[in-house]
Amino acid sequence: MLIRLMLRLLGEHRSAVWAIIVLQVVQTAGNLLLPTLNASIIDDGILADQPGVILGLGGWMLIITAVQAAAALGAGYLGAGVAMKIGHRLRRELFAQVQAMSSQEIGSFGTPSLVTRATNDVQQIQTFAVLVFTMLAAAPVMGIGGIILAVEQNAVLSSVVIVIVPVLVLIMYLIVRRLIPLYRQGQGLIDGITRILREQIIGANVIRGFVRQKHEVARFADANRRLTRNNLQSALLVAGMLPMIMIVVNLSSVAVVWFGGHLISSGAMDVGALTAFIAYILQILLAIMMAMYVFSTAPRAAVCAERIQDVLDVTPAPPVAPALPVAPAPAGSAVAGSTGARHAAAAQAGVRPAAAAAGPNGGGVDFSHVWFAYPGAESPVLADISFSALPGTTTAIIGATGSGKTTLLNLLPRFLNATSGEVRLGGADIRTLPADRLRQRISSVPQHSFLFSGTLASNLRMAAPEATDDELWRALRLAQAEDFVSRLPDGLQAAVAQGGAGLSGGQRQRLCIARAMLRAADLYLFDDSFSALDYATEAAVRQALAPVLESATVLMVAERIPSIMGADRILVLEEGRLVAQGTHAELLASSLTYREIAESQLALDEQP
Repeated sequence: MLIRLMLRLLGEHRSAVWAIIVLQVVQTAGNLLLPTLNASIIDDGILADQPGVILGLGGWMLIITAVQAAAALGAGYLGAGVAMKIGHRLRRELFAQVQAMSSQEIGSFGTPSLVTRATNDVQQIQTFAVLVFTMLAAAPVMGIGGIILAVEQNAVLSSVVIVIVPVLVLIMYLIVRRLIPLYRQGQGLIDGITRILREQIIGANVIRGFVRQKHEVARFADANRRLTRNNLQSALLVAGMLPMIMIVVNLSSVAVVWFGGHLISSGAMDVGALTAFIAYILQILLAIMMAMYVFSTAPRAAVCAERIQDVLDVTPAPPVAPALPVAPAPAGSAVAGSTGARHAAAAQAGVRPAAAAAGPNGGGVDFSHVWFAYPGAESPVLADISFSALPGTTTAIIGATGSGKTTLLNLLPRFLNATSGEVRLGGADIRTLPADRLRQRISSVPQHSFLFSGTLASNLRMAAPEATDDELWRALRLAQAEDFVSRLPDGLQAAVAQGGAGLSGGQRQRLCIARAMLRAADLYLFDDSFSALDYATEAAVRQALAPVLESATVLMVAERIPSIMGADRILVLEEGRLVAQGTHAELLASSLTYREIAESQLALDEQP
């Protein structure tokens, strides 16, 4: 997996990779040539009392050293650049893939795991790439060249190499085999500690409110202890590799000096040749050590590559269809009039029209025998849902907690994909529409009023990046948020922390409504979007939104009966099934479930 991923990523950097290889070969060739020149200086210069030979060969050694240093710098610079570009591309691919995945596909990995894969795992791949570019390409040349030149110096003494190389390879194999499962377990433990940290930071007030600090400290300490134990085991293996290598290196050096001394005393070997041989033995061992160091990091990189590839291999379902041209509605038709009226109302309100044209049936919604279940779940979240919502109408959805209301809304922009059945928007099956074009026709206010770090203006412009300040103020006026925003010292440029920290629930909710209303759309989705507003503010917001929404299709989830009493149709969900639908008056007369909800809320409202 690691090799396949690296080859794919290096495809667009072939020239740089070849340049790195050439530079490393030049650098390594210089390393290999220096001991031979040094041996000649000793034998032909010092021992033969030839100063000219010493100066000449010494000059060549200086030149080779300068070329070698320049090649090393060039290879290091190019290698680091390519490694960083690999990391940049991986993060970009992971981000794009996550954006294309549905909610259940994201949930199958988990948010903390996806964050770890896009940060820590990519960093491990980058680190491995740097090592490969700086060491692994040079190691084979140095090792093979060192063996050839060592044999050339003395074939008999080279038998030491035949003994030590298999020993070092065996050490490397045993360590790498143990490191792979440790690194795989370690990356999973990093996911776990990231999840705990995220929960404890986001839920800090809940933890303090229930005085659970000691419990959470113990929970984090346990996760931290398991991660530390794992890291310690792998670190000890890597650390133990160096002493074992040094033992082999020192023993081999002793053997070379011992046998080489006997060869010199017998006249079978020159002193310079022995010094060169020792240098080549050290270079061979250094090459093996470099390869071992790279291979000791390879298991962690391989595990990270598997985890990254698991995300990249996900095929978002259903696949995005190619964009198809949409014929404009005939002038004077009902659709053209509906869309034109909505865009006129939007222009009057100061918001922008949707980028996509309305389909053949405008923004009408049709659910036909729709089922949805999470993979492996014992029961479906939604079961056999069928209803229609026409343009110019408001359809409300009510039911007990967990009845599938939010899931139903999430099927429309394909945040979730129906297990079976058909969902249509404007008469077209949403599975046949490109995801971006489908979502351009939908404007939604999510159940959780999430704001991004930045400014109020940058948050609002997520719906319309080119919107002017006047358009932003008009959208805020629709959402009854103009007053509190105008009181902020920086107004639209007021800083917003991640998640909207520092703003009340009602303020966040109104800002999300303003964001959704910044442009006109065929379909509006409100997922319990007025729950944080008092009745007076909610009534004011509804009155302000009415002209913009009068020709659109509106689906809204609500918990409060007064919020949906004026809806054209109310859907009652119970355990994922549509048990009743009709107007408020009709459901009071015909639906026991709806009547129980209404009576319980009215009874609570009447309490002093």
